[in-house]
Amino acid sequence: MTEAWRADLRRRWAAFAAGELGSALGYSALPIVAVLVLGVSDFQVSLLTVLAGVVSAAVALPLGPWIEHHRKLPVMVAADLVRFVAVGSVPAAAVAGMLTYWHLCVVAVIQMAARLAFDSAGVAQLRTLVPAAHRAEANGRFETTVWTANAAGPPVGGVLISLLGATTTMVFDAISFLVSALILRGLREPEPAPPPRSAEHHWLRELTAGWRHLLGHRGLALLFWNSMIFGGCIMALMPLLTVFVLRDLGFPAWQYGLITGVAAVAGILGSLLAKPIARRIGAHRLLLLGGVGRNLWLGLIPLAPAAPIGLVLLTAAEFLMVLFAGMFSPTFATYRMNATDDAHMSRVVLAWSITNKVVQPLCIAAAGALAAVTSARTALTVLAAVLLTGIPLLPWRTTQDAGRDRGVSGR
Repeated sequence: MTEAWRADLRRRWAAFAAGELGSALGYSALPIVAVLVLGVSDFQVSLLTVLAGVVSAAVALPLGPWIEHHRKLPVMVAADLVRFVAVGSVPAAAVAGMLTYWHLCVVAVIQMAARLAFDSAGVAQLRTLVPAAHRAEANGRFETTVWTANAAGPPVGGVLISLLGATTTMVFDAISFLVSALILRGLREPEPAPPPRSAEHHWLRELTAGWRHLLGHRGLALLFWNSMIFGGCIMALMPLLTVFVLRDLGFPAWQYGLITGVAAVAGILGSLLAKPIARRIGAHRLLLLGGVGRNLWLGLIPLAPAAPIGLVLLTAAEFLMVLFAGMFSPTFATYRMNATDDAHMSRVVLAWSITNKVVQPLCIAAAGALAAVTSARTALTVLAAVLLTGIPLLPWRTTQDAGRDRGVSGR
């Protein structure tokens, strides 16, 4: 393999950054359009979010086997163009006076399904593009980009929405996907042929191949369940934290913004620290350090009183959780990439993402129901306890599956 892959990696990263920044700019635009332009109810806004997650997962599921057995770059370009058209249709329909609530629902589903397809193909494409020894560095760069976009995008998007309106801001979101597609078209390194489809393939086995592969690998299976617990608890935390900080503790909105802003900075810092820490202690130890660290600190949040020390506890908890998550994510992405072969990479990523899209809304609903019958503080305490159960679900042992798991070191 020539060094030309480095130039393609830079283009691949630039395309990823364009799409992430656009998505961050338009993060809240769709529900804002639903509320301010169409005047829909609270239930309809919630339904929009549920449809985007659950229905898109069902739509994307049969795409997994198809993506696996086709070249990945054309899939990524097509997914970007689908998102460009879907998101761009909202401001176009608004200008024409034809925008409806169900139009927004269809766009939400299509946009999320295309995102799942892009990510599924993208991880597999990145695996074949980047040599194993450099995957940790590449994943770290992508992780830093995610945290940076999520730190800068929503505030800038909020300003644009205030100045230009939500539908106009969605134009920038749509254009970002077109930019991403055009950059991806510039990749030069030839993509290897996709893995051939088995002559005895069965549609159900094809659909479930991603889950069967990851659950059959001890290290991946443990990380899969750890990821479901962490993702479900953190997504359930977000609405409860808003209620707890603003209503129960009575902190002003700017202090709530301070807490979330510090967390975004922690994610960037954690992703930047991953490489030097891995160099000192090894990738496997960093995987364990990040995995334990991100699950430890939620318990500080329900302890916070309505006093300055409470603000300190809340900020410290968010900072530490996200700092360790920023270290963990690129290390985990490299582990999963090295522990999965080309014949299963797309379906493993898609299976992981689809399960998240189902588990997370259920966790949000369960935590919300618990808070309704008890209190936000009680629900947060329960989430903290559940999050601790994810710590044993890390690949502590290194002897079993050593031949398949040694890729965590990136060697």
